[in-house]
Amino acid sequence: MLEVGRITRPHGVRGEVSVLLISNRVERLAPGSVLESTRGPLEVRSARPHKGGWLVHFVGVDHRDQAEALRNTVLSAAPIDDPDELWVHELIGAVVVDQDGVARGTVVQVLDNPASDLLELDSGSLVPARFIVSHVAGTEIRVDVPAGLFDLDADVPEGGGQ
Repeated sequence: MLEVGRITRPHGVRGEVSVLLISNRVERLAPGSVLESTRGPLEVRSARPHKGGWLVHFVGVDHRDQAEALRNTVLSAAPIDDPDELWVHELIGAVVVDQDGVARGTVVQVLDNPASDLLELDSGSLVPARFIVSHVAGTEIRVDVPAGLFDLDADVPEGGGQ
């Protein structure tokens, strides 16, 4: 299961809650969708955008006190099978191989960056995700990077260049 959002607080008196969705797949909140939580499955009755987040009404949550009990609840869902998408959980742990066939390190995390998400490798290198040309989930990521990208880390003297 993947974390897709979090209930932040109740909204109003009829059981609606504010949800911060961390997935870009808004269909996660479509009526009838079921999200998992530590309190059990929660079925979406309705959802609407509100102030940068979502107001969601879950089936069986009809009063403010029920909504209050869900405050700070993490929402999870199964991965969506979409072969045209790159998913963070498929990138973590994969070995990055450059266009010359050289393994450059293993992805330890994906950093959010306005220009392009960055793959942080265990070697310390940062590789913009836009250079990915192919991948096998959790195993290997092929990249085609500009010449010298991996040389940048080798040019920094020990002690940070001071």
